[in-house]
Amino acid sequence: MRLKIALSVVALLLLIAAWFAFAWHWSYSEGERAGWVQKFSRKGWVCKTWEGEQALVSLPGTSTVEKFQFTVHDQATAEAINKVMGKRVNLHYEEKVGLPGSCFGETRYFVTGVTAADEIPLTPGVVVPVPPASAASQ
Repeated sequence: MRLKIALSVVALLLLIAAWFAFAWHWSYSEGERAGWVQKFSRKGWVCKTWEGEQALVSLPGTSTVEKFQFTVHDQATAEAINKVMGKRVNLHYEEKVGLPGSCFGETRYFVTGVTAADEIPLTPGVVVPVPPASAASQ
């Protein structure tokens, strides 16, 4: 009887571990978001994660600003985001579904990469190039 209970508990724990491994390595969706990172901080009581907010402007000149809430686990990605704060950036993300609790992050969107955008779109087909930093300082 005790052996049967112990095997049931072990089987349940293995099933839970398998679910976490599956949910952590499988992405429901992935993509890119362009905008300006306006908030980025490390948060959490026990499990510290980087949590951020990106302002997305769908059409320049409009007052509607959509916000993209995201989580970062990788320290190198967090440092890269900190370096481009205040600039227009593209964030590559993966959406994870099925991770319970806040230890994995406050959102389902996990940013895995960041690139600074070199141009600012005004309207479809019209782009204003941003001068390089060395040319702007001269």
